[in-house]
Amino acid sequence: MSSTSAIRASWHALPVEMKLAIVDQLDVDGVRPFSKVNHESYSMSIPSLFRCVHIQSAEALQQYATHVPKIYFRHIRQLTICTKRAKQPARGSPQPARVTDALCDILPHCSQLEQLTLSLAASPAKAVIPCFQQLRELTSLCIDHCGDEARSPLSERLVVSIAATVPNLRHLSLDRITRSALHAPDLVGAKPFVPVVIGDEDIPDHALLGRELRLPSLLRLPTLKNLRIRDTHLGDPQWECMPVCCALEVLDLGSCYHESNDYNRICTERIMGNIGHTVDECALNTALTSQTFAHAKHPERPLTKLRKVHLTPLFPVENVVDTLTTLSDSPVESLSVQCHEDDVVDMCSALEDFLNIRAERGEKGFYKHLNEITVTAVSDLADALDIGVGSKKRAPEVLTGENADAVKRLQAFMRDLRLGAFAKEPEVPVVKPTTVNGRGRSASAPAALQL
Repeated sequence: MSSTSAIRASWHALPVEMKLAIVDQLDVDGVRPFSKVNHESYSMSIPSLFRCVHIQSAEALQQYATHVPKIYFRHIRQLTICTKRAKQPARGSPQPARVTDALCDILPHCSQLEQLTLSLAASPAKAVIPCFQQLRELTSLCIDHCGDEARSPLSERLVVSIAATVPNLRHLSLDRITRSALHAPDLVGAKPFVPVVIGDEDIPDHALLGRELRLPSLLRLPTLKNLRIRDTHLGDPQWECMPVCCALEVLDLGSCYHESNDYNRICTERIMGNIGHTVDECALNTALTSQTFAHAKHPERPLTKLRKVHLTPLFPVENVVDTLTTLSDSPVESLSVQCHEDDVVDMCSALEDFLNIRAERGEKGFYKHLNEITVTAVSDLADALDIGVGSKKRAPEVLTGENADAVKRLQAFMRDLRLGAFAKEPEVPVVKPTTVNGRGRSASAPAALQL
């Protein structure tokens, strides 16, 4: 018997369960050719082929809803849908079916769906809300608005109702959500002319939240652990007094580009003051002051459990020292900093100032738990650091010239601090060179600095 025949005989002799287990180990590039071998191979490949589905346009969404058998939807674990039109229709051509109809045809059949990303060009109709009640395995939901906020905004009332309808939601990421005039009448027609949604009053009351389908009501979702909100107006005063029914572990707050830095700072402090007592990890776009603690509503002081801090490229360099000083009572172990490549020199200088303060106050326990600082440069502010759900992993920029020199100085400064502290405190961790792909990291590469 030839070796090919023996292999074929061996494969056909395997029990179905073992065949399925083998196919399950294949990546997409391996499954696709395997699925074309014969009918049996195709049937076995269906769970793997449909495990991760990416629908890139409104037209593709309609085609998927129309032509893919609904029985296959139960295999989907990760689903990404963009409802932006691939191309504008010619004048006089028939309009495509509504996005809402396609979503309603797909979502109720995704019984094993765990992660869902919706990039919406406009608000779908309220009929889509009940579909989310059936997604009991869904724990991670990302909703972002990819359309024109002035012409086709994505309503906060719709988004909050959807999030509250998911039975076991743990991770929620929101981008460019528009406030509702029903909850923000003060924004209508007033400077700085923040876009608002008018006409979303018909979204029905929710069983848990009732009529209050405003962004702060997300804090009433008991299963929520990770909340990320970017490029969204956070000025609702209810953020400060909304009853908190969840134990948030990761909080990532952006800023509203229509408002000033001071306004965004106040909004962030107000939210931190209300929910910061459970947060383990946070990302900041704006500075923090001691007023954060003045907003505290919980008996436990805010940010007493904070271990990881991320500063995004939008964070003002001149506020680094003040903000880190504000967080000095938190048990911070890791500080991650992303900055625009033009700000690397100033950021390294600010971190040196911060480390000087740490060295001077060392005996008082100032940042005594801090053991790592990571500095990464980005060439585009769109590459802002994301944490938790919805995070986008990008290759960091390679530093050269004065930026590389600034990082070298910071590394040398930290080595000097360690050596100075080592005589007094032998337990101080040694500065270890980090590696990239098994090689020592050069000074011109983004630096992970250990204290």
